[in-house]
Amino acid sequence: MKRITLVLVLSSACALLFACDTVHKTPELAKQRTAGQAAGSAATDVNQMSTAKPTMTKEPFGKLPDGSAVDLYTLRNSKGFEAMITNYGGFIVSLKAPDKNGKLADVVLGHDSLEGYLQKPGFMGCIAGRYANRIAKGEFKLGGKTYTLAKNNGPNSLHGGKVGFDKKLWTAKDIQRPDAVGVELSYLSKDGEEGYPGNLAVTVTYTLTNNNELKIDYAATTDKETVLNLTNHAYFNLAGAGSGDILKHVMMLNADRFTPVDATLIPTGELRAVKGTPLDFTTPTPIGARIDDQQEQQMVYGKGYDHNFVVNGKPGDLRLAARVSEPTSGRVLEVLTTEPGVQLYTGNFLDGTITGKEGKVYQRRYGFCLETQHFPDSPNHPQFPTTALKPGEQFKSTTVFKFSVS
Repeated sequence: MKRITLVLVLSSACALLFACDTVHKTPELAKQRTAGQAAGSAATDVNQMSTAKPTMTKEPFGKLPDGSAVDLYTLRNSKGFEAMITNYGGFIVSLKAPDKNGKLADVVLGHDSLEGYLQKPGFMGCIAGRYANRIAKGEFKLGGKTYTLAKNNGPNSLHGGKVGFDKKLWTAKDIQRPDAVGVELSYLSKDGEEGYPGNLAVTVTYTLTNNNELKIDYAATTDKETVLNLTNHAYFNLAGAGSGDILKHVMMLNADRFTPVDATLIPTGELRAVKGTPLDFTTPTPIGARIDDQQEQQMVYGKGYDHNFVVNGKPGDLRLAARVSEPTSGRVLEVLTTEPGVQLYTGNFLDGTITGKEGKVYQRRYGFCLETQHFPDSPNHPQFPTTALKPGEQFKSTTVFKFSVS
């Protein structure tokens, strides 16, 4: 796995340490609104929400079955852009972005309360790991030893297994600077957890900047060689969560190649050109234009888009992976990453059984995911960029979700 230099520019170590004690806790706010109202997707005028400087609030978000308290962190920049993060699973509970008229609306699918994430989360906005995406037959070899994982996706292991990082309570530490606010989440995944080797210390930092960017920095170390693939699994709908399908969203992917899959969505090992296929988004194209092309076997296998794309450029460099626009609202999302790949998933398996925010039912293709990542099943494909992490090494990765309007 390529080691890279963290691109986040820090004011100073002292400033960060000082910032950890400056979170604004507002019990009055917690009394005035329920967690559901906090995560609600009603449109708001950004001009009325603007603040002089970035702010953060922290409030209770419920309790786990074992009684552990879960918190909700609300980050708001000077322009009124707002992100809500919970320390359970690292879920992005809400992202409120302005449209072309300055109206804020929540653009990620999710739930009003912790109970929704506990009952049927669907990975909506979580940290996925220890290995995001799929590992074939729940097995891989490392250092001459075979490791067996939980099979939770047909014959394969998906997103870390039955109890992945999305189901863990992370330790949170707030970050507040003059130009940004954030929350740092940390978790120690013990040797043998879900079948993976090594005590893995993971840190995921969400930072909201005044440029309407939500930056995610990942870092990890291990005491035994292991494999690692981390991502965020947010479902986006730039017209507003629960407002309908995403088929008219216009997408551009900075990727000339993709990793074709078999019937169980495991890569074959080939890097195939997108040109001449329904997977060609090198020029802006509506997501729904070719999503049901039954002449392309890859679309049949995925029941739409559920494929890893090879991001052009040098892995380790922060570069554009995707750009998506929604014609009616004018909202634009750009995804930048240091990762070698990005998984486009178009909510093909949403089936109306998940009731989300404000009681809205999430139907098929009501959201799209752009999961920045190493390639699926990389431990079983030595020709892919390595996901091995050894003692003494540090894994670092950065992804940026940048919002604007057209």
